[in-house]
Amino acid sequence: MSKRRYHCVDCKRVDWSALGAQVAGARTVFAVDVAKNAFVAAVQSEPERTLLRVKWRHPQQSGELLAGLEALVAAGAKLEVVMESSGVYGDALRWQFEQRGMAVYRVSAKHVHDSAEIYDSVPSVHDAKACELIAKLHWEGRSRAWAVATPERRALLACTCQLAWLKDRAQRERNRFEALLARHWPEAETLLGLGSVALLRLLATYGSPAQIAALAPQAGALLRESGGAFLAQEKIELLIASAEHTLGMPCIAEERVLLRHQAEEVLNANRAVHAAERALVKAVPAARAATPLNKVLGPVTGAVLLATQGNPEDYPSAESYCKGFGLNLKERSSGKHKGQLKITKRGPATARFYLYFAALRLLRRDPVIKQWYAAKTARAGAVKRKTVIELMRKLAKAAWHQAHGRDFDVNRLVNLKAVGTQ
Repeated sequence: MSKRRYHCVDCKRVDWSALGAQVAGARTVFAVDVAKNAFVAAVQSEPERTLLRVKWRHPQQSGELLAGLEALVAAGAKLEVVMESSGVYGDALRWQFEQRGMAVYRVSAKHVHDSAEIYDSVPSVHDAKACELIAKLHWEGRSRAWAVATPERRALLACTCQLAWLKDRAQRERNRFEALLARHWPEAETLLGLGSVALLRLLATYGSPAQIAALAPQAGALLRESGGAFLAQEKIELLIASAEHTLGMPCIAEERVLLRHQAEEVLNANRAVHAAERALVKAVPAARAATPLNKVLGPVTGAVLLATQGNPEDYPSAESYCKGFGLNLKERSSGKHKGQLKITKRGPATARFYLYFAALRLLRRDPVIKQWYAAKTARAGAVKRKTVIELMRKLAKAAWHQAHGRDFDVNRLVNLKAVGTQ
């Protein structure tokens, strides 16, 4: 193998006019290996014949590169930009390509990785080789158009990201609160639970079990106000009694301040999550918000699926929409070995997370789904979690069918006769 096979030319040293004369009137692929700063791209006018490999620093030299590509287009090149879908580092450059009317395509990063050894019998992957792999996959039709999302979709994605970050923060604050309770008042979690607003408000006000026991009448009144009809008087009395006789370590003044502060932090984090959920639901277009399936899944889940997966109408089949979640099945079998069926998990984890809990809610609330689930899990060798995954796949396909004009009916979602319940 030639030592200089993957030689790259710095962007400043490229003669774009001479290159334009070479590709005038020809279909020209500009394959970009996306990085944080050090970008590399290959220019090809026919498969596996690289005219140039160019490298540049982003964003310092990106303006000069864009001017060079505009010169190729002006010379008559039918330019197609192909990029690897890896993170967000290429988004700014992709935006600039689209603003200049250049067609932009996307190639899967997994496809690039898997084709490395097939390309030159060497399993290594580096920037200059990766851009040639991207070009090769594009010539073979393994790419697809990559347009910038609409403002509506971008708004949904922004709200979804904010919600995910706020939920992560809320979980961290709850973990810290749990640690403090385990030290100073371990009985409280068993009586009310970490998610109890009444418990959080109680500790945010008084700060320690000793203070709650000392001001029992006021503490009881606060619990009744916070818990309302959902908090029984008997449980209030048990909680206050546990504060007086707790096994926990007594709080010193500074620890009491810390416990009050942490309870307040959890309350604030929960409020921020609820506000973000309302903003996300509000960002959903009216035509998409009032669908029957959204009522089944919940408005927040419906909004997350629309943000992460896009419009189901844009998918050619229910199976392709299901595949977008990473819920399509894979198998590894060879000879006498029969591998298990598993989901690929290639889609966004956020979409699967929300769909999973939507499936659990449906299992708890819907009598038809309960009956189907009971029959499925009663079979020999049945795995409960796999049955939940099966329901997730059904819900994803149902979303596609509903988007294409079919009515949602839970009796069509599952077949009770097939599982022997009718």
